[in-house]
Amino acid sequence: MQLTSRFYETERDLQQMQALLMEGRSRTDDWHYMHIGEFTFRFFMVSCHLNPREHIRLWHDASGKLAGYAILGADPYFDWQAAPGYEWSGIEAEALEWAETCLTELRQHDAAQWSGALVSGARQDNGRRRVFLGQHGFRYSGEFAEVNMLRKLTAPIPEPVVANGFQIRAMTDLSEAPKRAAAHREVWLPWTDGDISDEQYANFMQLPAYQRDLDVVAVTADGDIAAFVVGWLDPINRIGEVGEVGTVTAYRHQGLMRAALFEVLRRMQARGMERACVSTGVSNIPAIRLYESVGFEIMNQYLDYVKMG
Repeated sequence: MQLTSRFYETERDLQQMQALLMEGRSRTDDWHYMHIGEFTFRFFMVSCHLNPREHIRLWHDASGKLAGYAILGADPYFDWQAAPGYEWSGIEAEALEWAETCLTELRQHDAAQWSGALVSGARQDNGRRRVFLGQHGFRYSGEFAEVNMLRKLTAPIPEPVVANGFQIRAMTDLSEAPKRAAAHREVWLPWTDGDISDEQYANFMQLPAYQRDLDVVAVTADGDIAAFVVGWLDPINRIGEVGEVGTVTAYRHQGLMRAALFEVLRRMQARGMERACVSTGVSNIPAIRLYESVGFEIMNQYLDYVKMG
């Protein structure tokens, strides 16, 4: 099987990676392939802090079809995915070799940023991926990094209820990007995921698969964004995903996030989604309890694997 590889080039490559993931789910299950929402936000993080044209590698077959991709991200982390029919055909080993060669060069130029252990991972039930990581020097960290949760969207979903003065709605347009970015930073900094500028969030709103009517916010009477949740759609498999969520500190414990979650689930249901998924840190008990309160159940777990430099 002859494959060629090159770096990421254009937005069309991003769309092909999203399509690979949706096709993969259609031929396996809900967990073997990442949801396009989680992937798109991961791509966005690379575009914010690194250069996708240096940190994303693509493999194509002789017909030009995307056969797989690999990402070397900040922290550093390594992730890859091969399309159905191309798994374990050599992409995995070539992808890891590329990532480690690239990481060696990065450590020579900026040891402070890249000196940490290389992190990757696998779903708990993905035995072959776990074996591959172990055979190539990764070790299971001993921790379940995330729980993966699922909710059916076949029954009526409660309408969101909030205190007087608050409104649950979607983002209006790009003019709200600065407020939306500010709320995201307030919740997620100092983590890398929180380091987003106003301009970068505006760019995020224009990525393929982003849909403004699923970027749901809780807004104060003064127009400030108090809470937020991003929803994503996989129309092929009819599964939505709850992406990055957060409530600004001053507005916590008022039921805003629960209301925003119900609203984004209602919107997913109206767009034809039959299920919704969400992931969160295994130790984030408040988030797990919140998701359970709106109907999610734990279905799987994601395990961290690390490789020392």
